[in-house]
Amino acid sequence: MSGKEYRKVKEAFQSNWIAPLGPFVNEFEHVVAGYAGVKAGAALSSGTAAIHLALKLIGVQKGEVVFCSSLTFVASANPILYEQAVPVFIDSEKDTWNMCPQALEKALIEAKRLGKKPRAVIVVHLYGQSAKMDEIVTLCEAYDVPIIEDAAESLGSTYKGRKSGSIGMFGVYSFNGNKIISTSGGGMLVSDDEEAIDRCRFLASQAREPAMHYEHEEIGHNYRMSNLLAGVGVAQMEVLDERVKEKRRIFGRYKGALSTMEGIHFMPEYQETKSNRWLTTITIDPALHICPMEIIEALEKEHIEARRVWKPLHRQPLFRDCPFYTTAPEVPESELLFQTGLCLPSGTSMTESQQERVIDMFRYFLQKNQSHNSSFPSLHL
Repeated sequence: MSGKEYRKVKEAFQSNWIAPLGPFVNEFEHVVAGYAGVKAGAALSSGTAAIHLALKLIGVQKGEVVFCSSLTFVASANPILYEQAVPVFIDSEKDTWNMCPQALEKALIEAKRLGKKPRAVIVVHLYGQSAKMDEIVTLCEAYDVPIIEDAAESLGSTYKGRKSGSIGMFGVYSFNGNKIISTSGGGMLVSDDEEAIDRCRFLASQAREPAMHYEHEEIGHNYRMSNLLAGVGVAQMEVLDERVKEKRRIFGRYKGALSTMEGIHFMPEYQETKSNRWLTTITIDPALHICPMEIIEALEKEHIEARRVWKPLHRQPLFRDCPFYTTAPEVPESELLFQTGLCLPSGTSMTESQQERVIDMFRYFLQKNQSHNSSFPSLHL
């Protein structure tokens, strides 16, 4: 928290606007949409709710196909199942770690041959890094498939001068407790289609018809954000740009200290993009014979939390029967990243001395273990 949030929350209490809807909800929607450079936004209970309503607005039906990035959190794909549609997962590529345009094209060609055109493509901007949107947009336009940008982790990032989440038909943001700004829980759906956002608000408010009594003609959802949380969001947006700068400073310190170490590689920043560096992520060359879990466990003993990168969704038990497309000749890129990837502590409240301690412990562990001749474990998914 920046310290500015309390005043907004106090104002909400004093005005008695505490439930869903209220002046801060309207202001938060206006501020976020303006920041993204789009016409409208709907403040919701979560980023997951935003993806779900985007699918409903597109008209996804039971049994239809939706393409989705594989290297992401499960929330990117769960809403596909909510609508009883079929997820089809697309592999990553090296330059951004995000959806591979070549694998996407392969999947689109196959879908056309089978007569199963996808109703939507959910593109994730992983850890703050934008996907190759020019190539992906070109493909989706050629096959007439709308794009949902899952920008839950990339608020504040840019792609060729455009804000992450502003390029597809819909953009999705998350304000969960671990995101670059937070309302403790919440999300937003943004778009240039103002009518679609109006309908999003309708569906998110239990689809209540404009009558003097409670009238309902279709299924709705309880997905609106409260005025209290929106007040927190308004205050948080005031510090977003500084948070991005601090995240990038944290990344810069890590890279300056660790990039000279043999076998350590940082998540790249693709040309003409600017990542918010939500998390500083690295890969460890298998030639070092060190597994990321060994480092995580060593850091944990020092009360330092690190994590593996997301386990690819196509290897999750929940999605075991879902199609997956890759162009990798052997091991898919998303699986290689899971096998070798590591997320370092990246919170903006972390002090420089705390970060130096993480760096020192990381270096110590690598130097201590590089001489050991332990075999790199096989990919265990």
